Amino acid sequence: MTRGFLARKTIEDLRADEGGETRGAGLARSLGPISLTALGVGAIIGAGIFVLTGAAAARYAGPAVILSFALAGLACAVVALCYAELAALIPVSGSTYSYVYASLGEIFAWIIGWDLVLEYAMGAATVAVGWSGYLVSLLASLGLRLPPQFTAPAGAATGIAGVTGLFNVPAAAVVAIITGLLVLGTRESARVNNVMVGFKLAVVLVVILVGGLHVVPAHWSPFLPANSGEFGHFGWSGVLRGAAVVFFAYIGFDAVSTAAQEAHEPQRSVPVGLVASLMICTALYIGVAAVLTGVVPFQKLDRPDPISAAIDVIGLPWLAVTVKFAALSGLTTVILVLLFGQTRILYAMASDGLLPAFFSRVSPRFRTPAASQSLIGLLVGAIAGLAPIDLLGEMVSIGTLAAFALVCVAVIYLRRSHPERPRPFRVPGSPAIPTLGALACLGLMAGLPWETWARLLVWLALGMAIYFSYGHRHARIG
Repeated sequence: MTRGFLARKTIEDLRADEGGETRGAGLARSLGPISLTALGVGAIIGAGIFVLTGAAAARYAGPAVILSFALAGLACAVVALCYAELAALIPVSGSTYSYVYASLGEIFAWIIGWDLVLEYAMGAATVAVGWSGYLVSLLASLGLRLPPQFTAPAGAATGIAGVTGLFNVPAAAVVAIITGLLVLGTRESARVNNVMVGFKLAVVLVVILVGGLHVVPAHWSPFLPANSGEFGHFGWSGVLRGAAVVFFAYIGFDAVSTAAQEAHEPQRSVPVGLVASLMICTALYIGVAAVLTGVVPFQKLDRPDPISAAIDVIGLPWLAVTVKFAALSGLTTVILVLLFGQTRILYAMASDGLLPAFFSRVSPRFRTPAASQSLIGLLVGAIAGLAPIDLLGEMVSIGTLAAFALVCVAVIYLRRSHPERPRPFRVPGSPAIPTLGALACLGLMAGLPWETWARLLVWLALGMAIYFSYGHRHARIG
């Protein structure tokens, strides 16, 4: 193996770590393909299906937002296939971090691991703020109102003149509760996740079936509104812009691969969980998009609760309340999966010496990284309570796309460097398919605003300072 900043862990190293002292010795294998699929669905179906659908239809694609979801799902499917091959080849915790360590080397593994910290932590905080908003809306519909000072992010207007939020108590509270659940055990967390995923899937299916009975086909005409003269505003460019927007509704399926260390038969169950969760969610996204644009003229869907707009037209008040409960359930499972994935990334990095051993310490009682999970929950809860949602949302996307691109590159590299390795799952059409996946992710990254790139550079500078002062000096291979 090579040494220095480009030192790579061999597949033998990673597999030895799976059952050795450095990684995986204390984590309980308690997840099967059904739980892993539910984990992926729990991560994907959240703010995207309850919020992004309406905005993408009203601003960019019109009824053709259906095509936007299909295109975004296709792009994610390519990445999911790459994840599935790597998860079957290298069934260890760490997800993208571990795959990049085996292909591109230590410094790139650190960079992507540090990016994943940004994705998971900021993603969980973002969704927690959205969860708080749905809770406030649900309580208001039931005649209960929380003090506005404690239901909005710091610095954000609450709608009452002269009042701004001091600390978002519901957002911080839900992070604390989910953190406690994750500390208690992976099996227990998976059971709660399975129940909530089942509930929100049932509600989404009810919306599709009931809404389908009230579709007005005239609302789908024209299916592809003419371009306004500006790129991205309707027409085919609008479909592409819509795909870029709703792409982020799929973020989270990669968290399935972070659970490889705790899966039964990971070579089989992790690929099943990845691909199945993405297929289920893509079908549901397309179904909801078709119903919303068929029940309500797409121009009226530019609101934070587009499903409520359709329910108002249908005229079923009980369904409106049920949808808000489902939204809360959906957002809860997203927070749970992101917090779960965050600690597993840190666990893998600490097991390799790049972070202090504190992050790889497993509780002998609960067989979870309880101390690390508690610390992450505290930090994410504080961020969710203090930061506005727009700032948080901007911090999530670019790290995710970078991780996706490197996963595609890792597949190509490992096919060439280890062609003899048995692969229980193989990406069809390699290297063409992984190359297209990497290019698609890089193209979406190029379209992000410069402020997002600036924040990423600041985050990376902080990460490199930690890497050179601690991580590289303490790294251990094999």
